[in-house]
Amino acid sequence: MIKIKNLKKYYGKELIINDVSLEIKKGEIYAIVGHSGAGKSTLLRCINGLENYQEGSLKVFDQEIKDLSQKKSKELRMLRKDIGMIFQNFALMECKNVFENVAMPLRTHYTRCKFHAKLFSKEYMSEKEIAQKVNSLLEIVGLDHKNKSYPRELSGGQKQRVAIARALALNPKILLSDEATSALDPNTTKNILELISKINAEFGITVVLVTHEMDVVKDIAQKALLLEHGQIIGSGAIDELFLRPNAKMKEFLGESDFLPEHGLNIKLYFPKEVAQNSVITHMARTLNIDFNIVWGKIEKLNGKALGNLVININEKDKDKVLDYIEKSGVLWEVAS
Repeated sequence: MIKIKNLKKYYGKELIINDVSLEIKKGEIYAIVGHSGAGKSTLLRCINGLENYQEGSLKVFDQEIKDLSQKKSKELRMLRKDIGMIFQNFALMECKNVFENVAMPLRTHYTRCKFHAKLFSKEYMSEKEIAQKVNSLLEIVGLDHKNKSYPRELSGGQKQRVAIARALALNPKILLSDEATSALDPNTTKNILELISKINAEFGITVVLVTHEMDVVKDIAQKALLLEHGQIIGSGAIDELFLRPNAKMKEFLGESDFLPEHGLNIKLYFPKEVAQNSVITHMARTLNIDFNIVWGKIEKLNGKALGNLVININEKDKDKVLDYIEKSGVLWEVAS
């Protein structure tokens, strides 16, 4: 659905996006993560043609965005119809009520005059159909009772729900989210993420999240890309990124390993199918050995509890411990 290969973006002589490649498949929730200034929002704007890029390829629905931006404005507009976007600051029109804000994309894209539609080959939607569409969207986001309210009368979470309803107005296949929860409190953030996840599940909409909040990534993303100074320093499935982080990912998460210098340190990774099993206690009883638990953590990723653990064993027990671990289905590596 979205394919990016060796993308480079400059502002003057400054390289903002440096040789980025990724692929986002239909129906995925994909997170682009990084600190402020990493280039993540710029990358998002390249996807919908709001920013140009100088090198590489960026295709959405098999269409090269640069070609559409430079030569085919009508085709670019049609592409953007299939891409909804929500922002950190909501971007609502303060002088219009909730209903009118959500109706705006429909009234802009469609003509309400059949003669005009026929004469200029434009798509037609009646005012009654627009009202039905808006009301159904407000029901989806839980704001059908606020249709006459103005943005100044809404909380931050309610404003973002209006923005989500507006982004869905033209039935997009892709939803881009640019720091959509960073201005919200934790409980409201949780509710908005649940709504985005529900929309993804019910409508099959591909979601691309730009965020610096790791809890957002852990809650709903299936895959993620970590950017630093415009370069990829980590990417892949969420469980791999958080349970088996590389050095750069550990630095980003503020993690470090403290390991005993004696004995053998083994890091264990518990995939979802064995995460709840008492592998370690069973191993101790079965093998009749002693070992120390150095540290461990359990992450809730996409609603599933996954964990990793570092144990310290006697060197003489290495072979039988590793043989047992292999048979248990737990992933492992020697920690150093």
